[in-house]
Amino acid sequence: MADTALAAPSRSPLSHATDRLAAATRASRGAIRLAELPFLTQVNVRLDAKGAAADAVGLALGLQLPLEPDTVVRAGESTALWLGPDEWLLVGPPGREGDWESRIREAAGDEPVSVTDVSAQRTTLLVTGSRARDLLAHGCPLDLHPRVFEAGRCAQTTLGRTQVVLVSRDEPKAGFWVLVRSSFAGYLADWLLDAATEYV
Repeated sequence: MADTALAAPSRSPLSHATDRLAAATRASRGAIRLAELPFLTQVNVRLDAKGAAADAVGLALGLQLPLEPDTVVRAGESTALWLGPDEWLLVGPPGREGDWESRIREAAGDEPVSVTDVSAQRTTLLVTGSRARDLLAHGCPLDLHPRVFEAGRCAQTTLGRTQVVLVSRDEPKAGFWVLVRSSFAGYLADWLLDAATEYV
């Protein structure tokens, strides 16, 4: 018998806030742009950075794993974030998790490796605009001055009392990614919208 159940369309953690984020963006006249980047592939990888697997995985993905703390490496649409001496977060377009997992495991061979699809655990907020850094500084304990938290840097930190991974994007005027757990995404969006009223 054919399966007649209808699959529910995927709903992002901030689908209910899309219009409010867009309205705040318009009202700021370019000072702030807020948007959700839903359903990005996010894969957590743990392995020995000094072992043979690290180079092999980088070659298999076409994306070298960054070895300097709190740095980002990007190749095309794929990004690797350094989270710890033996831990990285790979971020890319939706639907890559299965391919990445099989490539990583095959490249690692007999070397110990942990690969975990965490795509559903977090969503990503894009924060850009001429006042994006000022907006984030309202609720982040890091020094976000461009000389300190420059393009191509990342950090596990808090924003508005919420744990996030903050990424300073390396493209011109690309702003920031704020990776936040799905269960806290609504709260953080509300916090950002409230803080952004200063710029409208």
